[in-house]
Amino acid sequence: MQTVMNLVGGGGASTPQYLSGDKPSIDAFIDKFDVFLFDCDGVLWSGDHLLPQIPETIQMLRDKNKRLVFVTNNSTKSRADYQKKFTSMGIPGISEEEVFGSSYSAAIYISRILKLPEPKNKVFVLGESGVEMELQSENVRFCGGTDPSLRREMQPSDFQNVANGSLLDADVGIVLTGLDYHPSYLKYALAQAYLRQGARFLATNIDSSLPSAGTLFPGAGAISAPLIQASGQEPLALGKPSQAMMDAIEGKFQFDRKRACMVGDRLNTDIEFGIRGGLGGTLCVLSGVSQKEEFLEKGAKVVPSAYVDGLGDLLG
Repeated sequence: MQTVMNLVGGGGASTPQYLSGDKPSIDAFIDKFDVFLFDCDGVLWSGDHLLPQIPETIQMLRDKNKRLVFVTNNSTKSRADYQKKFTSMGIPGISEEEVFGSSYSAAIYISRILKLPEPKNKVFVLGESGVEMELQSENVRFCGGTDPSLRREMQPSDFQNVANGSLLDADVGIVLTGLDYHPSYLKYALAQAYLRQGARFLATNIDSSLPSAGTLFPGAGAISAPLIQASGQEPLALGKPSQAMMDAIEGKFQFDRKRACMVGDRLNTDIEFGIRGGLGGTLCVLSGVSQKEEFLEKGAKVVPSAYVDGLGDLLG
């Protein structure tokens, strides 16, 4: 894993530019880029609350012929689910093809890059239906996930049945963790057993928290943490800031990285993702997780090119 030291995003400037309320600077910043990669949670909305002037800002960028890609680490929804959420939140015109989530990134990695030989290529999932739907889209076999039989309390007989392998699927060669709203001791016991047998350990993302309803909740990293502790292994994360995800996005959308800007609310995922990916700029939005004090302080390790109080400020 790359050590993060003094990552500065955009033009080499060590002090980020504050754009809110500065129309000429906003226009000049937008004109630098052909492509904008957007995080969703904390940037466009918080839970089911749409942040101010989001539809108008997206339309403004479209009117300027900017290409938009929505890059989310939230693994609970598929691309199709996200397209429906955009519509339900009052953000029209977003296509499924413009969404690139960590579940899709994991499915692409498993099917097109990892390519484990049959039959040991089945995935044991700790996650929600979004992971399952994207695995299905790539014809990847899986078990676990939303299976209601695994949400129950661990029984005394389960310990013996995990130990002797009678509860294990012999085809599992990958354990994939994401945000799971129904974790159970039984799921963790099975996942640990698969890892002891040599299964690959992957994670859709390792975000420690999830912004929702104006506060923070445990993220996907909190789901994988018990398994990391139990197994002594670290997963390969396939969401931001993983550059495997950036490479997959560039491969799909074919753009010049120097003419692209990453927009996000979290320094150690969104902004680091854009900087490590060599994008032309990064924009931190202060409506989510990270606060300006974190990147304005002396010696800050991850510094965006610019920042705004909210994405709607780009309207000037």
